[in-house]
Amino acid sequence: MAGSDVGNVNTNRGVSWVSSPAFGTVALDFLIRGSAHPCPYRPGLEACEQVFMADKFPPELYHDFMDIGFRRSGIYFYRPECRSCSACRPIRTVLPKFRFGKSLRRILKKNSDVIVSVGSPKFTVDKYRLYSYYLESRHNSTSSDSPSGVKNSLYSSPVQTLEFEYRLGGRLIGAGLVDICSRSLSSVYAYYDPNLSSRSLGTFSALHEIMFALKYRISYYYLGFWVSDCSSMNYKAHYKPFEILSQSFQWEGQAD
Repeated sequence: MAGSDVGNVNTNRGVSWVSSPAFGTVALDFLIRGSAHPCPYRPGLEACEQVFMADKFPPELYHDFMDIGFRRSGIYFYRPECRSCSACRPIRTVLPKFRFGKSLRRILKKNSDVIVSVGSPKFTVDKYRLYSYYLESRHNSTSSDSPSGVKNSLYSSPVQTLEFEYRLGGRLIGAGLVDICSRSLSSVYAYYDPNLSSRSLGTFSALHEIMFALKYRISYYYLGFWVSDCSSMNYKAHYKPFEILSQSFQWEGQAD
């Protein structure tokens, strides 16, 4: 069943617009097509995005843009527009129906000694070091950005953003950034100490974001894009029930 909060979208004859419940009809004539680049999810294919930039953007309007396939990275908003593939589909968890299974409860219990705090994003040297170490260890990649570059790309936000901090014995072991509005909590990025893999900190952080959303009666938890045959994205389907945004911009429920 399609989600009832999806705005209308028209892409006929090259004219695009989205109908927002709070902001009315918004023309999408400001979008720019980015340059093609190697696809990070499907080797051998090229990817391309529609992009726009904003220093300030209303959180509720961003929710409407997520419902037509957009995501945010820093002050840039983008959605895939690949000529040879349409596998990247936005995914979200339907929170009123979410249930904590036994495996998820075990992870929460395993990390009961972790102190979690939520507040405005604050970039620090410790976070830069942990982020860089996480990239190197988990993704076999190193950050080429200086601390100021990471701060601008990861911690700059034109919408309403919160940061979850995770500490063990006073030591920072993880952090996660989320965008928030009345209808949704959207996971932006999470990083954590890869030496603590037995704690499943990635799942632990997602569960705390979900619990935060449930506390404030937020209906949807957005997890970004999902590619069905990409193993690195399988975890996004663990938070059930979930919906996938179709190519006609309708949220379609998946089997539990």
